[in-house]
Amino acid sequence: MVVIRKYNERLASNTESKNLTFVLQFLLLGFTDDPELQSFIFSLFLFIYLITILGNLLIILVISFESHLHTPMYFFLYNLSFNDICCSTVTVIKMLVNIQANDQSITYTACLTQLFFALVFAYFENFLLAVMAYDRYVAICYPLRYNIIMKPNLCVLLSLFSVFISIIGALMHTLMVHRLSFCTNLEIPHFFCELVQVIKLSCSDTLIDHIMLFVATCVLGGVPLCGIIYSYYHIVSTVLRIASLEGKCKAFSTCGTHLTVVSLFYGAGSMVCISSALSALPRKSAVASVMYSVFPQMINPFIYSLRNKDMKIAIRNLLSSIMSLE
Repeated sequence: MVVIRKYNERLASNTESKNLTFVLQFLLLGFTDDPELQSFIFSLFLFIYLITILGNLLIILVISFESHLHTPMYFFLYNLSFNDICCSTVTVIKMLVNIQANDQSITYTACLTQLFFALVFAYFENFLLAVMAYDRYVAICYPLRYNIIMKPNLCVLLSLFSVFISIIGALMHTLMVHRLSFCTNLEIPHFFCELVQVIKLSCSDTLIDHIMLFVATCVLGGVPLCGIIYSYYHIVSTVLRIASLEGKCKAFSTCGTHLTVVSLFYGAGSMVCISSALSALPRKSAVASVMYSVFPQMINPFIYSLRNKDMKIAIRNLLSSIMSLE
């Protein structure tokens, strides 16, 4: 009877622990607990999100309806704008809902889902920027062969390959987090389920996760960055051989917007890494992460629309067409 009782107690304990796994919830602490500041943060991020959506949607519509923009460069810009909308939606929407509902909780499944898609879109942006740098490299270094090299099939293939690699990388991280155990501390000092912050909460051995994170950062982040540096090394070398100053300015102007976006994206990412390493306050890393997870997605449409002559003309034509319909 004692053995049976112990077996039943153990079975009940196992059942209870399994049930706890299913109802496991994290708390997204966000930026502050002050109700007045919460209202300000809600208004600020709602404004940023709407600007991000409207700006990137405008870029997508302009590229879709203007036939002279149906080129490889604007095909990749189309993908970048779509990716920026998705990235901002994944990270910001849950925070806005939590502030509005005055509820910081996020379920275990929702947290892993958010983590997965945030990684997919972050990795995809890395590869997109590298592919766009390659496009500019071919356009400036091999202008006569540009249409032969950058065929539509190759552009689609490069985009699909980038998406595939991004999904594989994000899936590996998500599955590694899924195998971790979480104990009593389930508070994430962030406004979304960031990979590093979730790993820190685990009471399991996270050595393999940290090794995989380091390897993935070097491969999925470092390789695209090396590709961008390689492309711009040859671009600069080619431009410097151009005799006329006007020719140099014209060549640089074709890649100026992309270089600005690259500098913003990787500069913001570097700032986050430095801030996380130097700051002892976890919530300061959440503030710093805005610089790479929210801010670039809002600024990118302005960079491409204000610094690109073809985009400005196309936007003007689209707006005038809309006005004429009214």
